[in-house]
Amino acid sequence: MALQVGEKAPQFEAKDQNGNVVKLSDFQGKKVVLYFYPKDNTPACTAQACSLRDNYEALLAKGYVVLGVSIDDQKSHLKFATKYSLPFPILADTDHSLVEAFGVWGEKMLYGKKYMGTIRTTFIINEEGMIEDVITKVNTKNHAEQVLN
Repeated sequence: MALQVGEKAPQFEAKDQNGNVVKLSDFQGKKVVLYFYPKDNTPACTAQACSLRDNYEALLAKGYVVLGVSIDDQKSHLKFATKYSLPFPILADTDHSLVEAFGVWGEKMLYGKKYMGTIRTTFIINEEGMIEDVITKVNTKNHAEQVLN
């Protein structure tokens, strides 16, 4: 079960595509767009990342910090971020600690087969570290607009 609006966001630290350690506490006093996505270089995940990239200046102007998270490793994230010129950190959650802490690891269905995976979800975390909004019906092509509205 994903975390809900009004709950405190779990503290975390993870390495980004460049090997930098990123902690939620680094962004105290800022609004954080923490988006979880299933896999680097897949069509929907690429569309989502590019929507956030293309609207990055507007997001910054509204005071947002953007952090992507998937269970792919740092090397995969570096290729993905480089290929699409992503200006924000993509966190490698290879041990599933973030997807589990935020409740977005669960059963999915593809071509009639059930499997465990990351449930595409975006958390908007306010300046005090509280979850202000949870976007579960992500429009990958227009995700930045969903965040900004």
